[in-house]
Amino acid sequence: MITDPGVNEYINSLSADLPEYLDRLEVYAEEHHVPIIRKEAQNLLCFLIREKKPSNILEIGTAIGFSAQLMASVSDAHVTTIEKVEMRLKEARKNIAQSPVGDRITLVEGDALKVLEDFKGPFDFVFLDAAKGQYLNFLPHIMRLMEKGALLVTDNVLQEGSLAGSKFAVERRDRTIHMRMREFLYHITHTDELDTVILPVGDGMALSRKL
Repeated sequence: MITDPGVNEYINSLSADLPEYLDRLEVYAEEHHVPIIRKEAQNLLCFLIREKKPSNILEIGTAIGFSAQLMASVSDAHVTTIEKVEMRLKEARKNIAQSPVGDRITLVEGDALKVLEDFKGPFDFVFLDAAKGQYLNFLPHIMRLMEKGALLVTDNVLQEGSLAGSKFAVERRDRTIHMRMREFLYHITHTDELDTVILPVGDGMALSRKL
């Protein structure tokens, strides 16, 4: 937790109720330890989509299809979402097929680094929530596919706040991700192609507008 748990709990208590089908998925994710976007991050993501009013959304990292349905539920956009983990795909296929917004969601199965090579775009909104160590590798594909003024929202960028400390302060197995995420954040905050702000919301979210 990056911010005070009590503050987060209070803010989340003010949130509007999710549609029943999303609430059911959120409960499933908690019971089965499936990582989905946190409540406070959900609120920010939905606000940004309502403000941006995108028509073509790209999501990298479907998991069980919660965030794809969330984004479709607050917009008229078509959502293209990519997932490669078979155990997640099984649930995602079912959940999207049964969803009232499923007709506006296209699930693409495979490694995003490969399937993105064939994508044409353009997309006016991108949500990145996949393998954290691959964020910097995804970026060239994302930049090619984003139109001018498009918004990139990247989740889980602060790693429970550990990213602010030394790599030697985290477990050895986490050091590669720690270094790669720092490289990613440095790049998106120092490139002339993006205007980026990083917020301590959820597990950290980066908002980047293509210039």
